[in-house]
Amino acid sequence: MLRKEEILLIVYFILVILFLAGFTVLFFITYQRRKNKILKEKYEAEQKFRAELSNARLEIQEATLKNVSWELHDNIGQLLSIAKMQINLLTKSVVEENQDAFKEVRKLVADSLAEVRALSRSLNNEVIDYKGLEGSVENEMERFNRLGVLDARLKVKGNSCKIKQEDAIILFRILQEFFSNVIKYADASKLKVTFEYTPDYLQIKASDDGRGFDVEHQDAGSGLLNMQSRAEMINTDFNLNSSIGKGTSLSLRYPTKIKNNGQDDNNR
Repeated sequence: MLRKEEILLIVYFILVILFLAGFTVLFFITYQRRKNKILKEKYEAEQKFRAELSNARLEIQEATLKNVSWELHDNIGQLLSIAKMQINLLTKSVVEENQDAFKEVRKLVADSLAEVRALSRSLNNEVIDYKGLEGSVENEMERFNRLGVLDARLKVKGNSCKIKQEDAIILFRILQEFFSNVIKYADASKLKVTFEYTPDYLQIKASDDGRGFDVEHQDAGSGLLNMQSRAEMINTDFNLNSSIGKGTSLSLRYPTKIKNNGQDDNNR
């Protein structure tokens, strides 16, 4: 039999081993928690940096667009207005056989002036704030129809709700990017945009009947990346579908309920 001292020594070693094992486990758990916390903080810092970078980029883009809008309205618009006035004055002194030609020139200048003003409104975010998302999109549809580039239609379903100004600008810029691609590359004859309001979200769908493209083999250009990154900034589901010969469609789901609840909380 083991002596009492030997038994105590064995118990002592067992307790030491258990203590070391417990300490090791506790140290490992603490280390993992600390590591996970650091990784989480790093991830959050990276996300915050990306968000701030995206916000800064958007602010620069909006400032640039506003400056271009002012240049169009104040400079080019004024020049066209003066040209229109001078043509009206000259028309009175032009011989009769040249009246028709002068009328065509006057109409061309008037149409150009109207287009410059419409383009100025679509680029200025202050106008978007004033007209709202629907009004700004309707302005784009009217401009496309007036230019004759395609047949553009806007349809609204459900009861309209107030959308945060910053978010409305971002949604409009996403749609503008899509419209620009339709006109440049799609070779489409029709553009259809639908706004569907529900209690929880705003569903925006835009589609064309153009040539389409293979999404899987299409390189993600800056336009597509801009649309995706803008949608992510306002927690909006983004989906772009296309197939060769069947046109392209864009779907945006903007969560109005969450946004409204957040605004209500902030107002309390």
